[in-house]
Amino acid sequence: MATTNVPELFGSMVFNQKTMKERLPKETFRALKKTIDNGEPLDLNVANQVAHAMKEWAIERGATHFTHWFQPLTGITAEKHDSFITPQDDGTVIMSFSGKELVRGEPDASSFPSGGGRATFEARGYTVWDPTSYPFVKEHTLCIPTAFCSYNGEALDKKAPLLRSMEALNVQALRILRLFGNTSATHVATTVGSEQEYFIVSEKLYNQRKDLRMAGRTLFGAKPSKGQEMDDQYFAALNPKIVEYMEDLNETLWKYGILAKTEHNEVAPAQHEMAPIFSTTNLATDQNQLTMEVMKKVARRHGLVCLLHEKPFAGLNGSGKHNNWSMSTNEGENLLEPGDTPGKNLQFLLFLAALIKAVDENQDLLRISIASAGNDHRLGANEAPPAIISMYVGDELLDVLQAIKDGTPLKSAAKQNMKIGVDVLPAIPKDSTDRNRTSPFAFTGNKFEFRSVGSSLSIAGPNTALDAIVANTLKGFADELEKSKNFESDVAALIKREITAHWRIIFNGNGYDSSWVSEAERRGLLNLRTLPDAMTHYLDAKNIKLYTEMGVYTEDEMREHYEIKLEKYCQVLNIEVETMLEMINKDILPAAFKYIHELTKTASAIKAMGGAGSAQSKLALKLDGLAASLEEKAEVLCKAHIAAKDSDDAMVVARSYVESVVPAMAQARAVADEIEPLLGEEYKPYPCYEDLLFRV
Repeated sequence: MATTNVPELFGSMVFNQKTMKERLPKETFRALKKTIDNGEPLDLNVANQVAHAMKEWAIERGATHFTHWFQPLTGITAEKHDSFITPQDDGTVIMSFSGKELVRGEPDASSFPSGGGRATFEARGYTVWDPTSYPFVKEHTLCIPTAFCSYNGEALDKKAPLLRSMEALNVQALRILRLFGNTSATHVATTVGSEQEYFIVSEKLYNQRKDLRMAGRTLFGAKPSKGQEMDDQYFAALNPKIVEYMEDLNETLWKYGILAKTEHNEVAPAQHEMAPIFSTTNLATDQNQLTMEVMKKVARRHGLVCLLHEKPFAGLNGSGKHNNWSMSTNEGENLLEPGDTPGKNLQFLLFLAALIKAVDENQDLLRISIASAGNDHRLGANEAPPAIISMYVGDELLDVLQAIKDGTPLKSAAKQNMKIGVDVLPAIPKDSTDRNRTSPFAFTGNKFEFRSVGSSLSIAGPNTALDAIVANTLKGFADELEKSKNFESDVAALIKREITAHWRIIFNGNGYDSSWVSEAERRGLLNLRTLPDAMTHYLDAKNIKLYTEMGVYTEDEMREHYEIKLEKYCQVLNIEVETMLEMINKDILPAAFKYIHELTKTASAIKAMGGAGSAQSKLALKLDGLAASLEEKAEVLCKAHIAAKDSDDAMVVARSYVESVVPAMAQARAVADEIEPLLGEEYKPYPCYEDLLFRV
């Protein structure tokens, strides 16, 4: 890394604005810039010039193909490659790429999830270039970020609703700014910095674990003698092999213009984190999707595997993706920056009140946005925020809000320095808020950290929900305040009213404490423990009204997404159960029987020599009893699995999985995990936790 010229490397594989400016005629660049900044339509002649310059640039970087890179409702990215080759009459070829090919593509949409909104034979789908996200060259292909929609214009992806929600927030936030006299800002964008947690394991050991290969997590595994209880993994010196991986990862991400900034060991053994610098939400979403793909590919280059599942190992911390969210104007003003005197900053307090109201009234939508089968294992454990949505605002802001709510004077608090107690150490200013690692939605100075997002999830869903609910609240505020006769007093009254009405959502305490569950219930907050619990609320009238009025989803799209989310949940659990039963019958029981046979044979030999052979016999009997119990549990699991699938209603199936299949899985696993430590090393059917976590 010492020899790497990072500024020269950074963005070298991205057709960004610097490259556009260098490659395009001035008039063409200005026209494209208006499209990027203001959403103005792009003339076909301009598109042709952009396409030609983009193709020439891509070919110089080894590209022979192009693809419309999109994000279907599978949660991952998709791409269909077409070459630049165009045949000529004389039997030769030229490399060409037109504006029409740049702007629109037509991949087969029949096999992507649609939630029953279209028949399989209705295959037509369109990809439409998103000029606000930069094209890049990946391997031999020019990748053009696009939205994906059906023949009738319905969104079949995660990008289109995200862009709609960003525009809704832009419109409503500008209305508020105009009321405060800001006439110069022309655009408000949300920004995101998405921290990414992950596990790294040996590829060789990974290939010996059927559950990791098929389900992305371990379905069996006895607790190792050492886990994370010593707290010696967090921020510890990096394993040299992990250093090599991280260096390769950083260089690859920097080439794609991804602002990878922070890297460190996380709490659990073999767990790590990468964090980027903030980008606009749309760009951050695309870059996070690319980051997850790159993480996996780079790991393979080093004989490793990157695990992005929310809970790959039982008994250890799972992985999240902390979504740091804020709002800024095109002039660089952060609308969530309190300033030196937040109590006197009416504009900040109004936007904060909008956040408080939006989160309180839409706890269900935020919980739905981060719901997945993987996240069901993580939320509520002592490692991640609870499934209950609440907001942490820090002590200083809490004092401000309390004073507004109660109508009492605000005590002025001068900025303090940290008292460390060592004279040689310099005094450092104390931040206005501490960090609450147990809060789902925590204020961290000038942004909110949505900590509940799962590590494998696209951040498009959570940010679409956030932008939409805040836009909806700002609209209500703007509708009211635009009629005001005495703006300043009316703003103050509105802020007090909304803070008071939604006080229940503010919680600065320990979200891991069991008493918080009962306290939240007393406050009337939702505790949606599983995906089916959350999805029960998705099609509530108030949610349909919000999303349709904000232009984020149509009602048909929402109904389709409801089906898709439940179907995926059931499919994930179906794969896990099938894998679990296969491992029990093909791996665990045969290993136990083989060892029992060996123990019995050894005991008989010892007895023949006049010994007792009791130790071998006792162990054989214990294992035989456990094997019989595991067979029994597997049969119960199999029956529960068959019964759960006996319905055409996705919600009925999902609830059956939660209520009967998941408990049966846990019971079967408990017996299997009891068998594992009793087996001789050479009889183990697969690498154990100790192997996976400590032999990277």
